[in-house]
Amino acid sequence: MSVRHAPALLVSAPASGQGKTSVTAALARWHTQQGRRVRVFKTGPDFLDPMVHARASGHAVYQLDSWMCGEADVCRRLYDAAGDADLLLVEGVMGLFDGAPSSADLAQKLGLPVLAVIDGSAMAQTFGALACGLATYREGLSMYGVAANRIGSAYHAQLLKESLPVWLHWLGALPRDDRLALPERHLGLVSADELHDLDARLDALAQAWSQHAAVDLPPPVAFVAPASDAVPPLLRGRRIAIARDDAFCFLYPANLELLREAGAELRFFSPLAGDALPDCDAVWLPGGYPELHLSALAQRHDLHAALRAHRDAGKPMLAECGGLLFALDSLADREGHKAQMAGLLPGHAAMQSRLAALGLQGASLPEGELRGHTFHHAQACIDAQPLAHAFNPNQGPCKEAVYRDRRMTASFIHFYFASNPRAALQLFLP
Repeated sequence: MSVRHAPALLVSAPASGQGKTSVTAALARWHTQQGRRVRVFKTGPDFLDPMVHARASGHAVYQLDSWMCGEADVCRRLYDAAGDADLLLVEGVMGLFDGAPSSADLAQKLGLPVLAVIDGSAMAQTFGALACGLATYREGLSMYGVAANRIGSAYHAQLLKESLPVWLHWLGALPRDDRLALPERHLGLVSADELHDLDARLDALAQAWSQHAAVDLPPPVAFVAPASDAVPPLLRGRRIAIARDDAFCFLYPANLELLREAGAELRFFSPLAGDALPDCDAVWLPGGYPELHLSALAQRHDLHAALRAHRDAGKPMLAECGGLLFALDSLADREGHKAQMAGLLPGHAAMQSRLAALGLQGASLPEGELRGHTFHHAQACIDAQPLAHAFNPNQGPCKEAVYRDRRMTASFIHFYFASNPRAALQLFLP
């Protein structure tokens, strides 16, 4: 049994909105500036926070979800990272004990000590009471320390620090400062590539963190290598064209990694930049924000025609969420502006201010069961018979449809390919 050791923390909080992402990003950038090798992970299926953490740490950020990814995949990611990292950071989701599985469940399963981020803006000594409650609520959970967000002054930070018992470590604090805020969109961060001053923001976060930061690293955690099967080389010699720009930006690094391990040659192209569809055997239109780029996408008649010809030739195509919206006849933004899309799937969609779907998804396809998640603000009317409907493991109401026309597969689901590698790879085969 192969074991690797590395200091690690799971960054959580009493609730959403406390500052987990900011503290995780500050920690990652500050430790990187100290010359340490930092690897960051994100609990759950989120795309957006990992984009920021990848910039903060200088390394790809992988998702950790025991249901969507599978326990073996989660353990393998951490084990691999522990081999060349001085610190592993895992950002949790929602509150520490919220959800099923929760961040606390993951911390206990993997033996990760917890760093609790608490918004201290409206409290003093009660900060310590809240920290103690989180630390002792569940037997067997290891709470290593606490960080404060939105402090008012150095004196305020000192009050919060002194409220903690000796067995809870003070990790640091961030001030209440709008200049350090990470802008939000659609209940999440904007795409990292859209923030042209992101590196300056991350440097400012790291500088602010340094004012109250604890120097010592947490103790090493043991990570065991799980048994894993080799990726079958089903895509050897095959070329996959992948849309990638601000309109199509939701790509799990693990999915790209799996396609390469299966032997595929990945050819990225930007619909927004006017790139033609590359010479390819298969196409992937991932999720993103097509509704923010209606005019540019509507004018790509050449690309629309090329994609329809690809579909009509019976070649494989995968369109996910934003890719599905682009595949429809038309799409309207939240202001009601409507534009022509690629016309690959009969139907239209309109964006709304309310969240339309959220939750983990599993779909039984002819290729096998694939897992992933859904998160979008679109209402779609699609004139096609679904191939399948997904299920939600938490019995939530979202059960997305999966459509198929010849070898084109389209759905609002963002699939995590490693949940069933062979099934995922077959989506890109004739």
